Amino acid sequence: MSYKNYKEYPFVNLINREWPSKRITNAPIWCSVDLRDGNQSLPTPMNIEEKLSFFNLLVSLGFKEIEIGFPSASNTEYQFTRKLIEENLIPEDVTIQVLTQSRDHLIEKTFEALIGAKNAIVHLYNSTSTLQRKVVFNKSKEEIIEIAIHGADLLNKYSLKYPETNFSFEYSPESFTGTELDYSLEICQAVLDVWKPTPEKKAIINLPSTVEMSTPNIYADQIEWFCKNLSNRNSVIISLHTHNDRGTCTASSELGLLAGADRVEGTLFGNGERTGNLDIVTLALNLFTQGIDPKLDFTKLTQVVELYEECTKMSVHERHPYAGKLVFTAFSGSHQDAIRKGLQVREKENATYWEVPYLPIDPHDIGRKYEEIIRINSQSGKGGAAYILETEFGFFLPKSMHDDFGKIVKNKSDQSSSELSPNIIFNLFRDEYINIKTPYHLKNYKLNSVQNVETDENIVQLQALISINQEEREIQGTGNGPVDAFFNALHDSNINGCNFISYDEHALEIGSNSKAVAYIQIENKGKRYFGVGVSENIDTASINALVSAINRCN
Repeated sequence: MSYKNYKEYPFVNLINREWPSKRITNAPIWCSVDLRDGNQSLPTPMNIEEKLSFFNLLVSLGFKEIEIGFPSASNTEYQFTRKLIEENLIPEDVTIQVLTQSRDHLIEKTFEALIGAKNAIVHLYNSTSTLQRKVVFNKSKEEIIEIAIHGADLLNKYSLKYPETNFSFEYSPESFTGTELDYSLEICQAVLDVWKPTPEKKAIINLPSTVEMSTPNIYADQIEWFCKNLSNRNSVIISLHTHNDRGTCTASSELGLLAGADRVEGTLFGNGERTGNLDIVTLALNLFTQGIDPKLDFTKLTQVVELYEECTKMSVHERHPYAGKLVFTAFSGSHQDAIRKGLQVREKENATYWEVPYLPIDPHDIGRKYEEIIRINSQSGKGGAAYILETEFGFFLPKSMHDDFGKIVKNKSDQSSSELSPNIIFNLFRDEYINIKTPYHLKNYKLNSVQNVETDENIVQLQALISINQEEREIQGTGNGPVDAFFNALHDSNINGCNFISYDEHALEIGSNSKAVAYIQIENKGKRYFGVGVSENIDTASINALVSAINRCN
């Protein structure tokens, strides 16, 4: 790797830059280019029906400006444009946008494709970069400006030919980031001099990072410099169209908005040439997490992903921001524990704002579910398995039991070398702790309880029939409760040499007929063991939990 083959991108000499101190306070004008830039980047471009499904998706999400294609480039693009217009498929509040190079016959066919449209943006572009002027076109700066001016003149001419359409014009100096900054301004100013926009009827100047060539702060400097030096800024909408060659186009767009841009072009999930375009889903939800209305509706993001994948034959990566299948999961034990505690505190305090460790957004807000948050594998901690049992099955394990069960889960995951589903986790819990019946098994029992109200003393006498290695035996004992009486009965019969450590219980379901669950911890020869009992009778649940714990230490 010869790093000496590369040179540093030019620094912008911007005096008193203002964008670092600004904040984004509202959503930009959004323009989806999925049906043009995104579509031309697919191994198999969408057919007309797929493009129509995608168009309807974009409308349902709230896009008001949609670049539908390059109608002069192919018959499919032309026919799709005509279908939308002739079948009246474009909502009144949606403006379609089409792209054309600054060439006579392409511009003429573009306007023909738009006949009958109510609102349309004609997006004109020509390449302005230093490299393309030298290598591709072999033209001077003046000749490149003349190409742009000629195209701008033709847009004026054809718009007068079709007065039934409300036309807006957009110009892109393609490869803006590869063009000298002062020259970019010069050519854009020349185009605007032809169009003569006003504050009431603005033109769009789109400043694309056709190839992302610098850190996002330099792109922001370019946008701020451009905005400050444009002579008729109040008559122009400054638009961004970032690509992801350096992997930082989201940051570039965000900083570009801080620097004065009004509008953003991009695609769902970032599909586009080479490494892709700006991902509008990511940028919009970034705004959402800052308390800003993005003006786009991603409350059913899973369905959006499904339709996107169906139409494009592309897949959304499992770790894709917000949309990936794994982005609301936690395999790390410390993460799982923090998420679990955060959700519990939020529910307890009825918090106004969303604040949960490791989750910058409430999954419910984009149509995801909490059961997807924690996934269990060999890297998971004690909190994750406990959370699954709590949220999926209603078992609230005592804190001291989390580590004990966590080790069992880790061992199982290590053996299988795979993620464990909630059902597998519950089966492990059941088989390891609940009502273990060998070598000891409770067959039946009878209680006689006397409560001395004056002394607040409770005396419980217990008679029980137990099976020890399939041999039945009667035992009896006395204590201050059923568990204590059963524990003493075992001691009196020289069956149990354990010490009682802790007891917890809760209802497994809500209602008078709900089952109860009891957790008991005992100690035997310096080691501690848990047992769990479940029954409609809390006494039975408790005694079975004790039997299970004893069985686990034998």
